[in-house]
Amino acid sequence: MPSVDGVLETALYVADPSRSARFYHDLFGFEVIDTGERLIALNVRPGQVLLLFKKGSSAGLPTTAHDGDGRLHLAFAIPAAELSVWRDWLRQHQVPIVDERTWPRGGVSLYFRDPDGHLLEVATPGVWSNY
Repeated sequence: MPSVDGVLETALYVADPSRSARFYHDLFGFEVIDTGERLIALNVRPGQVLLLFKKGSSAGLPTTAHDGDGRLHLAFAIPAAELSVWRDWLRQHQVPIVDERTWPRGGVSLYFRDPDGHLLEVATPGVWSNY
């Protein structure tokens, strides 16, 4: 079987890419690495990109073009020692935590929403058998 080095890109479809880019920059520190007519690309970390596509901007483009709709879910790995720091950080940025879960392996997840209603999660080790 051919190998895979990891997930390179994740895409969200948003009403206002500039607004969403500001949210992800202010909350996570993700820097803009590219912009286009339909998208803004953010550096999550080396080799990982978050694409913010404008919803409906692919109308009339070839069928291989990107487009999507609906609320999605993304989880970001955080060190266990920073869980309380994240709780405070979200509160300071007036981002409500909509759920908190402790998993059987000991990991903890904080859930909250971005401006488009996508469900975001910061999770400590112990959520999955491989994390």
